[in-house]
Amino acid sequence: MKRITLGSMFVMMLGIFEIQAADCPRFRGPAGDGIFPETGLLKTWPEGGPKVAWTVKGLGQGFSSAVVANGIVYVTGMDEQKQGYLFAFGLDGSPKWKTAYGPELDKRGPAVAGTRGTPTVDGDRVYVMTGFAKLVVIDAVGGKVLKTIDLAERFGAGEAKFGFTESVLVDGKKVICTPGGADASLVALDRNTGETLWQAKGLAQASGYCSPRIVHHNNQTLVLTMLANGFVAVDADSGKVIRQYDYPHRAGVQPNPPLYQDGMVYFSSGMGTGGTMISLIGEANTAAQWTDKTLDCQMQGFVLLEGSIYGTAQSGNRGLVCLDWKTGKPLWNAPETKVGVVIAADGMLYVYAQDGTMYLIQPSNEAFKPAGKFVVSEGTNEHWAHPTVANGRLYVRHGDALIAYDIKG
Repeated sequence: MKRITLGSMFVMMLGIFEIQAADCPRFRGPAGDGIFPETGLLKTWPEGGPKVAWTVKGLGQGFSSAVVANGIVYVTGMDEQKQGYLFAFGLDGSPKWKTAYGPELDKRGPAVAGTRGTPTVDGDRVYVMTGFAKLVVIDAVGGKVLKTIDLAERFGAGEAKFGFTESVLVDGKKVICTPGGADASLVALDRNTGETLWQAKGLAQASGYCSPRIVHHNNQTLVLTMLANGFVAVDADSGKVIRQYDYPHRAGVQPNPPLYQDGMVYFSSGMGTGGTMISLIGEANTAAQWTDKTLDCQMQGFVLLEGSIYGTAQSGNRGLVCLDWKTGKPLWNAPETKVGVVIAADGMLYVYAQDGTMYLIQPSNEAFKPAGKFVVSEGTNEHWAHPTVANGRLYVRHGDALIAYDIKG
């Protein structure tokens, strides 16, 4: 295992490049649905877990995830002076550079300290949303800060109780994000100039701390996300609101990106709120297809595999829950996983529990089928960051540390 401490860093790469197939340039996979398009990964883990390829320490405070693009691993962190940094590493863990991009959020009321929004990489640029709703555009090769846009100031957004927490969505020349404010719950900015391209008129909700995602429905490209008071779908080209569904959460915390398949959308929130499925087919229909209180996912995300939804419940010590996609019927639950982030790759589930245990699980609509586990022992503070799978590696951020595990079969 290779250990690296952060010291002076140098630019090691020149040029502009394209995203490679096995990369993961954004939060929760290329599609934002928690599924990583990898193949040839381990189906079982040995005792103690897969081999650690490398570990870096010195990231500072934060629970944003790592992303990988064009041979570079990017992750953010906050130092003791509350300064946010974007770090860049090679695929072997070697440091390339780090760039200061401005203040990040200290502990404030219920909000914990540290970086929260995961970077988004698009071509030659990296986009970072700070806890203060400042969108920072950084050169992906050399780390130079190109532009900083104060979204709260431009759109009149109020203060986010838990700090703005979002991985922005890049769709062609548009950067789409959710600052909140009158007619500014969702906005699109020009990728290059930062100018406002559209605002979703008629929406005045605060951010739900959710990262928007793109889906293609009925020959239309839609942006799906959760706001403080519920679900919304807007046209990606114009910002026109296509569908709203009121689904309030008592703290306005709705950070889980919705799932979509064949015109149906599923979303879920914590603190007993639970989940529901609605249809985007035909005229606006306010009736839910089904509702469920078993899976009240707090902020850990959920995935759809082979007709079943998998996520962990915040309430009732239910742990990992499996629901039938079509009916919402609970099929089983596994209390031993407790609360944890859920992702999937190469047909397997990964659950990163808040106690630091990482589980590999074979998906099944019949029973909990574990295939290995280990404890993430490096790092500091909360086990909250969503893992990333790219190029045969499992990247786990735990506070001050980033650990890369070899999971190629």
